[in-house]
Amino acid sequence: MTDLSGVRVGFALTGSFCTLSKTLEALKAVVECGADVTPIMSEITASTDTRFGTAEYFQSEVKKITGKEVIISSIREAEPIGPKKLLDILVIAPCTGNTLTKLALGITDSCVTMAAKAHLRNGRPVVIGVSSNDGLSNTSKNLGLLMNSKNMYIVPYRQDDYEKKPTSLVSRMELIPDTIVSAQQGVQIQPLLIV
Repeated sequence: MTDLSGVRVGFALTGSFCTLSKTLEALKAVVECGADVTPIMSEITASTDTRFGTAEYFQSEVKKITGKEVIISSIREAEPIGPKKLLDILVIAPCTGNTLTKLALGITDSCVTMAAKAHLRNGRPVVIGVSSNDGLSNTSKNLGLLMNSKNMYIVPYRQDDYEKKPTSLVSRMELIPDTIVSAQQGVQIQPLLIV
């Protein structure tokens, strides 16, 4: 098992609702590896009920897994991450195409993008678990920008459903713990593309 004992991990979930259940499994694995996890949920994820589950359900699951009652879900709550140096590493998973594009372009208009901006000012790694229906179309150029950005590390990914959604990408969320270890060493985990 990967050892993350004592590592302060911010774990931010964004609104790829169909991927949240798999991401919660990865969150649980990170906690089981010994990490001290600070949960972060985008404003949309923290407040939207969908056919995949209610906001209340996902919030309660995150609290149950992490043992933390407080979930960062506003820009105001995320801003101190930087000046107080609260995290060793930030994981954004699932990271929607929308959030990925904002990260690539430096747009800070949500608690997750603020968490990333605040964290990056300390020169510390961000791990991105992409989940986007346009990962091989409109979002691909922004994924490329992030892959070539300092302190950005991508969880290996594959096409989600090449027949019904030919441009969709989704990271293998179970590889988040190993990606964290590689990112802490300043190395992009390989292989990046998984069939």
